[in-house]
Amino acid sequence: MAYRNLEIGNRGAVRTITVNRPDKLNALNRDTLNELGIAFAQAAQDDAVRAVVLAGAGDKAFVAGADIAEMHGYTPAQAQGFSRAGQRLMTSIERLGKPVVARVQGFALGGGMELAMACHLRVASEKARFGQPEINLGLIPGFGGTQRLLRLAGRGAALELCLTGAPVTAQRAYELGIVNRVVAAEALDETVDALADQLAAAAPLAAAGILDAVLQGGETPLDQGLEFETQGFALMFATEDMREGTGAFLEKRKAAFKGR
Repeated sequence: MAYRNLEIGNRGAVRTITVNRPDKLNALNRDTLNELGIAFAQAAQDDAVRAVVLAGAGDKAFVAGADIAEMHGYTPAQAQGFSRAGQRLMTSIERLGKPVVARVQGFALGGGMELAMACHLRVASEKARFGQPEINLGLIPGFGGTQRLLRLAGRGAALELCLTGAPVTAQRAYELGIVNRVVAAEALDETVDALADQLAAAAPLAAAGILDAVLQGGETPLDQGLEFETQGFALMFATEDMREGTGAFLEKRKAAFKGR
């Protein structure tokens, strides 16, 4: 389909989804949320796509937040619907079943930070800035910010970022466990491409199993999570990819995984 607010690109088995509203610092309005939902659903259904990169157009912002001009006139009922739409999108990204990498080159604030946290891995330019500034608008995060930040960085960091509304540097976000890698601005694309290629070359069924075990099993008590892991481990032995991977190891060659 033709998108108004996104650009879609393919490089081998890697799909790049770019929020393309640079004049609005890629702010998330309802139309953009809807388009992102469609784009990620298509990526999930396309067997040729094995990893996704999520990016923002321009140099200034990954996504600078939700569209405040659109939100300003919301009633409480409309705000509730907007929050739920954003949370559905974030959950669909988190549960895509394929690795998603956020490429963060600038501001990732409010809904933009929430969008980045819904991705499985985050690679940031040293120029990037992260924050949950909703309190400065008389609001609280609405797209999962309080919950994913709590789980990524712990209660102290979640309260600090949400209560002060102050942005932090990419290096500080790395220290808090929010960001996986921080690189020089000129190395961002090379780093993201190499990581995405590595993820796309991995066994897709095993990748999906790992995502399930960490994201869903990790929300249960330890004994239940361990059982979740055991069941996933056993299921892999019914796949061609497991035979290919172990066979390639024994034969000292590179495995060719097919997702079967």
